[in-house]
Amino acid sequence: MEKFNAIISDIDGYVWGIPLIVMIMFCGLLLTVRIGLLQIRKLGLALKYMFKDEENGSGEVSGFQALCTALSATVGTGNIVGVATALCAGGPGALLWMEIAAFLGMATKYAEGLLAIKYRRKDKNGSMLGGPFYYIESGMGTKWKWLAKLFALFGVLAGLMGIGTITQINGITSAANGFFDPNSNHTVNIFGTDYTYTTIIAGIIITVFAALIIIGGIKRIATVSEVVVPAMILIYVGSCLLIIFTHLSDIPDAVSQIVKGAFGLRPLAGGLSGFALMKASMRSGVSRGIFSNEAGLGSAPIAAAAARTSEPVRQGLVTMTGTFIDTILVCTMTGLSIVIAGSHEKDLKGVAVTTDAFRHGLPFPEKVSSFMLMCCLAVFAFTTILGWNYYSERCLSYLTGSKKSVTAIYKWVYIAFVFIGPYLTVEAVWNLADIFNGLMALPNIIAIVFLSGTVSRETKDYFKRLKQNHSA
Repeated sequence: MEKFNAIISDIDGYVWGIPLIVMIMFCGLLLTVRIGLLQIRKLGLALKYMFKDEENGSGEVSGFQALCTALSATVGTGNIVGVATALCAGGPGALLWMEIAAFLGMATKYAEGLLAIKYRRKDKNGSMLGGPFYYIESGMGTKWKWLAKLFALFGVLAGLMGIGTITQINGITSAANGFFDPNSNHTVNIFGTDYTYTTIIAGIIITVFAALIIIGGIKRIATVSEVVVPAMILIYVGSCLLIIFTHLSDIPDAVSQIVKGAFGLRPLAGGLSGFALMKASMRSGVSRGIFSNEAGLGSAPIAAAAARTSEPVRQGLVTMTGTFIDTILVCTMTGLSIVIAGSHEKDLKGVAVTTDAFRHGLPFPEKVSSFMLMCCLAVFAFTTILGWNYYSERCLSYLTGSKKSVTAIYKWVYIAFVFIGPYLTVEAVWNLADIFNGLMALPNIIAIVFLSGTVSRETKDYFKRLKQNHSA
């Protein structure tokens, strides 16, 4: 297993090397320039559109439900475990790089949502289909269909063996075990490895609940997400704010650590040089940030395509708010809480880092703090399992021509991967997820850069019409 982990880690290093990071950041920067800092200028309007449906729009779910479905897939272990692993690997500076990537990622996410609506289509069953495979095929031309299929293939693999299943349930069972049986006193041996009863029971419960909702499709997932996701985000962010407000005197030092670490101006354990530290912070921050908010991956536009709207720009704005909520709001709260508590400098891994921050940061008994975090993580990760099932199903449908029999079989295969997730190691799980994320991003980023002119024209046309309507 150690040799396997080392191989996966090496592949992850190649996939998430400087070239891909530069590509993703360049895409966000290009779009930011071409749409004129729209993520700042129109953020208020975007937040307004979140809750106000468009009249006479066509689609399967409301814009808010589409956003919540996308958020259900993005707000997950990346916000709690991913931030922790980024800070452990790259130091506090990784948080700043997450924010920089998220700011540029808002422009990328806007473009993804816009293109999803512009190039979506209806299948023979009347369902709305959209996402990178369709804006690659229709926007770039049929000669690029191989790139669309490549994205769809990586999307299926990411759903099955990466961000959608294994990382999420692994995070849930780790958190549950850390709360109910932290010393692993009650175990059973399975195939030569000891697992706690907590891990097994939690894994079975999550798998059963996931199966019940997944079989219901997009409408059931959207119905669950629009209620659960906003409530849990408020509870989680409220907990993080409580940590921050009860440790206000520690904020200046935490901010100093984050800024200095991001640009290699402070030493890191292991004697890394300034440039090496900056590179480690950048790589960890950008890759974990994208894992969290999925800007550039091409996943969110698959959900956006189902929204009831006829205006691509409008849904682009709504989709953009997902990155703002996920990273600039939720991940920042997590990162500050961890740096304030110094949990990233302790010999801890994964969810144990954030759990330590909650235990030492919240003015409650440690058991209460741990329980709160466990509940938030469980719900976030569970909804991510649901959202990514929808994403990977749509990818499979594109590859197979929307065959119902194939989709029905895939649902059960997906559920099977959820079931086995708790029994894999944390390091291998996260590295594998990183690899598939990076491979998904490549064809999507190429398409968005190619279609950036279309995004710019659609944006200018929409706001020109909006201005004329208001002045009329």
